[in-house]
Amino acid sequence: MQSSTNDELARWFDPLHFEYEEENKRVTVGFPHAFFAKWFESEIQDKFEAQLNLFLGNGYLVSYRDNGSANRPTGVQVADVVKRIDFPFGQEFTFDTFLINKKNYFPIASAKEVAKQSGSLFNPFIICGPGGSGKTHLIKSVGNEISKKNDYSKIFMGTMDELNSLYTIQFKGDPFRARNHLFEYDFMFIDDFQKIREYPHFQQELVNIFNHFYDNKKQMVISCRDKVTSYDFLDDSLQSRLGWGLIVTLKEPDLEIRVGYIQRQCRMKRLTLNKEQILTLAQRFSDFRFLQGILLKLFAFKELVKKELTQKDFEHILANTEEKATDDLTPKKIMSVVSEHFNVHVKDLTGSKRHQHIAKARQIAMYLCRQMLNTSYPALGRAFGGKDHSTVLYSVKKVDGLQSDDYELKQLLKTLKNKCRMS
Repeated sequence: MQSSTNDELARWFDPLHFEYEEENKRVTVGFPHAFFAKWFESEIQDKFEAQLNLFLGNGYLVSYRDNGSANRPTGVQVADVVKRIDFPFGQEFTFDTFLINKKNYFPIASAKEVAKQSGSLFNPFIICGPGGSGKTHLIKSVGNEISKKNDYSKIFMGTMDELNSLYTIQFKGDPFRARNHLFEYDFMFIDDFQKIREYPHFQQELVNIFNHFYDNKKQMVISCRDKVTSYDFLDDSLQSRLGWGLIVTLKEPDLEIRVGYIQRQCRMKRLTLNKEQILTLAQRFSDFRFLQGILLKLFAFKELVKKELTQKDFEHILANTEEKATDDLTPKKIMSVVSEHFNVHVKDLTGSKRHQHIAKARQIAMYLCRQMLNTSYPALGRAFGGKDHSTVLYSVKKVDGLQSDDYELKQLLKTLKNKCRMS
């Protein structure tokens, strides 16, 4: 298989026994003994099933059995398992392709447990985390895993915007028909739950949906950008219900994880980058979505323009790529990040206090708002408590001038920008 080395294949692929039934669209995999079966399930099975799907296509079943059951070691039980190998929510979204570090071990382990269990032990299962931390990847991985043992037409997978559109467009504002449609599903996955803030009228309807799925032990999985317990705009009844389940938080991907992601993408795309280039990308782009974009640019350049990517080509492509602010980044969020770093209140940034520490924090917040949002000086003045646009202009120019000669300030600004993008 393309994703494994020859040594890896010799270790786990060669001991397998295969039976292929084309008419029944079924593959049976036999293990040499029970210990191997247990190891295969925990270490290789996700990768194997993804590659099997690539080779055979959708619609196949895979069965696992222990060929060595006659000599089964005491205490090791391996049940015969039959699974689909379809990936209805995208083949790239698996637990195997989710790069894990120590900070995110518990959320991933919890997600795997949700995908395996059938008693809705963690219901709802809520995944919180900043943009680019992998929430969508994880929520779709759970959906793909559940679909292997359940009819995926019974799984609702959509964003908060799509859920609202189902009511307003597909069912033309008829809540009863829309609700009955959703009640036909056995699993409910809602991504970008924070968008509920834009649909306050929809909160009571979500309570109705929640009650049905919870009472009937139907699994709900929800993802949102912030800690859901901090949403003070939620209706009390909805807020309390969200607290009934398990809430986990994904941490932003660190440098090690980003390097690993780039290396994996380079292997898959057969894109040759040296260690310095990989490190440059990992340091500059903190969000996986931007990393995907720049790697796609580099791959397209190699395929369409030159077979060999030179250092000059690499630098030119990077020079014309900028990591943009997320759509929902606001002056208020930037002020919140800056105030937390400097240990001052947001009110101090919008107020009139002139203490040196507060003044520095205020000037940096103004500079970041101008750089990241390109907001006009008068508009920034209004955002910072009605200050004159000349005050904002002075602050932005001052910070810009200082950071060109002050390495520590330059690094601080870079750190704060990354935190703002992840907020």
